Amino acid sequence: MATTTVVLATAFPVVGRLPTVRSDSAALPPGNGSIPRYKGQPISRRREVLGSLRAGVAVDKIVAVPSRSGEGKLGAWTSIRQERWEGELEVEGEIPLWLRGTYLRNGPGLWHIDDYEFRHLFDGYATVARLSFDQGRLVFGHRQVESEAYKAALSSRRLCYREFSEAPKPASFLAYVGELASLFSGASLTDNANTGVVRLGDGRVVCLTETTKGSIEIDPETLETVGRFEYSDSLGGLVHSAHPIVTETEMVTLLPDLVRAGYTVVRMEAGTNERRVVGRVECRGGPAPGWVHSFAVTEHYVVVPEMSLRYCAQNLLRAEPTPLYKFESRPESGSYVHVMCKASGNIVASVEVPNFVTFHFINAYEETDKEGRITAVIADCCEHNDDTTILDKLRLENLRTSTDQDVLPDARVGRFRIPLDGSPKGELGAALDPNEHGKGMDMCSINPAYLGKKYRYAYACGAERPCNFPNTLTKLDLVEKKAKNWYHEGAVPSEPFFVARPGATEEDDGVVISMISEKNGEGYALLLDGSSFEEIARAKFPYGLPYGLHGAWVPKKL
Repeated sequence: MATTTVVLATAFPVVGRLPTVRSDSAALPPGNGSIPRYKGQPISRRREVLGSLRAGVAVDKIVAVPSRSGEGKLGAWTSIRQERWEGELEVEGEIPLWLRGTYLRNGPGLWHIDDYEFRHLFDGYATVARLSFDQGRLVFGHRQVESEAYKAALSSRRLCYREFSEAPKPASFLAYVGELASLFSGASLTDNANTGVVRLGDGRVVCLTETTKGSIEIDPETLETVGRFEYSDSLGGLVHSAHPIVTETEMVTLLPDLVRAGYTVVRMEAGTNERRVVGRVECRGGPAPGWVHSFAVTEHYVVVPEMSLRYCAQNLLRAEPTPLYKFESRPESGSYVHVMCKASGNIVASVEVPNFVTFHFINAYEETDKEGRITAVIADCCEHNDDTTILDKLRLENLRTSTDQDVLPDARVGRFRIPLDGSPKGELGAALDPNEHGKGMDMCSINPAYLGKKYRYAYACGAERPCNFPNTLTKLDLVEKKAKNWYHEGAVPSEPFFVARPGATEEDDGVVISMISEKNGEGYALLLDGSSFEEIARAKFPYGLPYGLHGAWVPKKL
């Protein structure tokens, strides 16, 4: 009987169990020969050398995809079937010939250790997937990020580091005291880099999470873990923004100060590992800094948000999570937006704004008067109407069981206007009618050429109600204040990532890439035209993938 062929470095040895680590040399023979072409239907062994597409692993060892529990169920919230796979996919439609490079997507992919199930979407061990495009062909692969947290779980068969909602179970009171001591030093915090992935200006690729130690370099072609990305400065810091601003020349990020409530803005030049201080923001509320998952920049300024949803040391120490996990809601403390000059590090505006909750900023730009003087900063984000319950809605139990219920909290494109004339208050409203995108809004991207500049288009995940999670791909027109939506019943799309066509003069001239999880447990890569938002190509995966969070584009070296 014919079986689907895959390249397998380490398969999960038992259904529902964590894989056993084996070295590449033990799992696969050396060489970079050929990889299988996946046709979307069971096939016998077949090999094809892919010429300009470099094979990341050899194929002398090919095995059938093992069965798993949860087969036929939505794969978005199911652990990855095996540790590693690579092969060429059959494409329906046509991939533009100009699209040459690799889209990398990072996210939680393994939500259990043996029979112990993790609680929250953000707990899963990181899985990086790649889509490599060249000459109209597509190679797909995925691999686990080998963080210390992941490797320790493999070897000990238990949780060893503090994840988003999980904490190791101490064997005794003395062990608990020791664990608390290691928490304050940062030793027990996870390095599970499961949130985002960035390509630095020098070409290095780094997976990230909110702990500073969770910065891990990978090889973008093989997805092999290179090692921890070590910062060469002495700035320290237990946590940082999970979403730095990265360009060809630098990386800018925020270091929240959990002791003296504030944020340090730092810059790291391409080709170095040294972060240098731009300036510091003192929080106006308290007792701790507001949670900062992301932030925004303009051409001249860094926009630093301070939410009333704040870090909470007491909740961090708990063995069992609260509904707000490592945070607490302090609406009485107020919410603020601070604007720092990139060149001097001076604060040019610090305004109070209505309370808000956001994971992701979209973009920001400067507003000018008729004489060209900068009068205000405009900053857009995916804003959840100050509804902190969004965090608990992302528990895996909720995602797996409430698929037919309309429980996704409303969201909008929140638009801040921060005046630079010394006014004490800023404005927050909706950039367009939230009904245009089903009152769901998250996981955004833009044309990177418009970073920090006035822009018109953004791509995000919206909602087709009823739903418990964003389930559409949405193109936002922030000038016409309209949205185009792609929707397939029962499917869960991941972040729509925009790649501009080389030489394009129009902002939306390019393609949008997403990975789709279907309700039958399968999945596929999807390409939409950036302008018309119509489908131009898709390619079926050999099996469904867990939901991924954020991605990066690595151009092909010519």
